[in-house]
Amino acid sequence: MISSSTDVQAPTPQTNATKPASGKPALYKEFQVYRWNPDSSDKPKYASYQVDINNCGPMMLDALFKIKDEQDQTLSFRRSCREGICGSCAMNIDGQNGLACLSKVNRDPSHVAKIAPLPHMFVVRDLVVDMANFYAQYKSIKPYLMKKQKNADGAEYYQSKESRNKLDGLYECILCACCSTSCPSYWWNSDKYLGPAVLLAAYRWIIDSRDEMTSERLANVDDAFKLYRCKTIMNCATVCPKGLNPGKAIAKIKKSVHTGVPV
Repeated sequence: MISSSTDVQAPTPQTNATKPASGKPALYKEFQVYRWNPDSSDKPKYASYQVDINNCGPMMLDALFKIKDEQDQTLSFRRSCREGICGSCAMNIDGQNGLACLSKVNRDPSHVAKIAPLPHMFVVRDLVVDMANFYAQYKSIKPYLMKKQKNADGAEYYQSKESRNKLDGLYECILCACCSTSCPSYWWNSDKYLGPAVLLAAYRWIIDSRDEMTSERLANVDDAFKLYRCKTIMNCATVCPKGLNPGKAIAKIKKSVHTGVPV
């Protein structure tokens, strides 16, 4: 888990009168980045780095790359697409979960940017967290189409446009875990409560008109901890980088469980 930390100063880059390749004068900003190495006896800490934001891309991920490439190659973080599609670079930025590739750097040099791993997750190293429990919970809801009998001729399973439209706002989830790790109920019960992301995915299959295991899916999530730990705090909707609303989906699952049919 993320623990309390102390600040450590990284070397401050030399300033000079020459302009960088961007043609703009240097504008240095402080970034405090959570650091922890499991192979070291040192306690977790925040290391301070000075970055010329006039000679850097506009996003937090750009700043992290600049730190790693030019100041400290031991800095560890996940990243892949850089387009807000893969969800790899999810982290806590200035106190709010988000994707580093979509989070703009505050241009105010007096503002100190603070970057930490996703909260209440076991840290593997630096900004990398252990997602094993999160993925195991996702697997538990069987996130795929289930049919009692396959079409004999191999034809596709028909779905009307109206039924397909019900999946909008559900299928777009990229499993970044920003929502789940913003949820206090998930912080305290992550071993039992499925969390916003997984329940959103569960509802995506519950509401799919092609699926024939709806009753079994509802029975699977009908549990005091799996489902009903949600208290509609709505942190999940606030931080979702795709603009989704897991809280609304969870409310619909609860209603579906009560009525016995998907709503």
